[in-house]
Amino acid sequence: MNKTVCVITGGGSGMGLAAAKEMPKNKIIVLSGRTVKKLENAVNELTNMGYEAHDFACDTAKREDVRALAEYAASLGEIKNVIHAAGLSPAMAKPEQLLRVNALGTVHVNQEFSRLMGPGSVIVDVSSNSAYVLPDFLVGKGLCHLAEKNEEKFVRRLLKLCSLVPGDYQKSGLAYALSKKFVIRYAQMCASSYGEKGIRVVSLSPGLIATDMGNLEAQEGGKMLQFAAEKRMGTPEELGYALASLADERNGYLAGVDVLCDGGASFGKLFRKKEKDQKARKTAVSAA
Repeated sequence: MNKTVCVITGGGSGMGLAAAKEMPKNKIIVLSGRTVKKLENAVNELTNMGYEAHDFACDTAKREDVRALAEYAASLGEIKNVIHAAGLSPAMAKPEQLLRVNALGTVHVNQEFSRLMGPGSVIVDVSSNSAYVLPDFLVGKGLCHLAEKNEEKFVRRLLKLCSLVPGDYQKSGLAYALSKKFVIRYAQMCASSYGEKGIRVVSLSPGLIATDMGNLEAQEGGKMLQFAAEKRMGTPEELGYALASLADERNGYLAGVDVLCDGGASFGKLFRKKEKDQKARKTAVSAA
């Protein structure tokens, strides 16, 4: 019987590494990322815990890197689980890099891995609750098809949208939200098309998480914590468990949806707005 492989992009630290620690120890774990030293340290940590783990340097913005990663993973055994957690935040990159890593990186991962995966396997794409601040029409199925057919035109179209807002951080913030909205829509499209091969695709949208990346965004992203149920950031361990649960083969009927894992912040904000609007309407009626 062939060994099964779990690949985690962005697996050198944070929620990606936390997810690896929640996977069964009979799986081969492949961690990928751009920082080799971080990956090596993570592999050593997993090895000491009893896992068979390997590292593979990969920039998901480069299709050739992702193809090499997929082929390496397939050489180790049957690829059963892919958790695509690699990504950049607004404080880390300019709009174009955000779109190439977060959005096109998801296209590369889903396409290249699905070629080598079989029935009963799963891809989990990581989005963000930032996707929920944008209207659906900004990222439709047509944009998903464009990303597959013409990557440069896709990037130009979204950069044009980002140019409409003032300020460098705001431009990056919009690019980030657009890229993560794309991840949700693209995962849904892939769930439908890959389902015929028995490959399940689902996405997960974290809120603000206490990782190095999350801490960089604490000033801006922290504004959402007032709406969260417990008024706190999530932990890498909590998100790692959520990702591993979605990637578990036993969750076989969960596909084509986004799981919002942000401590209730997005719906808390919506609920607060509804309460405020209702109060305003009552005040207006009383004054009439």
